[in-house]
Amino acid sequence: MFLNEMFGLKGKIAVVVGGGGVLAGVMAEGLAKAGADIAVLDLNLENAEKKAEDIRTKYSNAIAVKLDASNKDDIKKADEKIIEEFGRIDILINAPGINSSTPFFEIAETEWSKIIDVNLKSMFLACQIFADRMIKQGEGGSIINISSVSSVLPLSKVFTYSISKAGVNNLTRFLGREFAPHKIRVNAIAPGFFPAEQNRRILTKERVDSIMGHTPMNRFGDPEELVGATIWLASEKASGFVTVSIVQIDGGFTSVTI
Repeated sequence: MFLNEMFGLKGKIAVVVGGGGVLAGVMAEGLAKAGADIAVLDLNLENAEKKAEDIRTKYSNAIAVKLDASNKDDIKKADEKIIEEFGRIDILINAPGINSSTPFFEIAETEWSKIIDVNLKSMFLACQIFADRMIKQGEGGSIINISSVSSVLPLSKVFTYSISKAGVNNLTRFLGREFAPHKIRVNAIAPGFFPAEQNRRILTKERVDSIMGHTPMNRFGDPEELVGATIWLASEKASGFVTVSIVQIDGGFTSVTI
């Protein structure tokens, strides 16, 4: 009973941007298990619909909405659909993301702009639309932005991605301060290495050895290991005084220097 009162999300509506993906999809399921109804937003509508159907079958109500997260008009339309279906928004998970290993001097302006737009501009726009909705509701809310350990350490081969995630950290801090008077908490989760199966296949042995050499727990993270922090940050009772925090879930990766 105590844990349900502290971490239960029954009656809450969670919007998961990028919810058709592996990590955000697991987070969406975790929020649903805790009782929240879910709006799964993703550019890949098929993936979003599969995730929403899975949630409806097992846990709670869920809808899928096709979304270009870098397009403000798309976000406005998604907001309208969510309000039509659920009537309110309490939790926002900002988890769109793309990456590239292009060497620095070969990065084209178009690639730079696309990564910044998807990884950073999208969160700025989503917060403009969905946080405005939360403010008008007048009952507070929780925004969780997905950052990365590369936001604080200069990882090789992910230059633009790392820059975008550093921006996510600053966006989180600024908006946490901006929205605090409205009882809207803004935090970020910074995962370490949580490669999906399709990513594991392209990791070279040298790259894996390097990652493990910098990870004290000597393994990759499992997506399920992000769920606890997500529910904690989403729950007003569990983390009502937590805002402007960057929660690192990285197996100790950011503790290693030499």
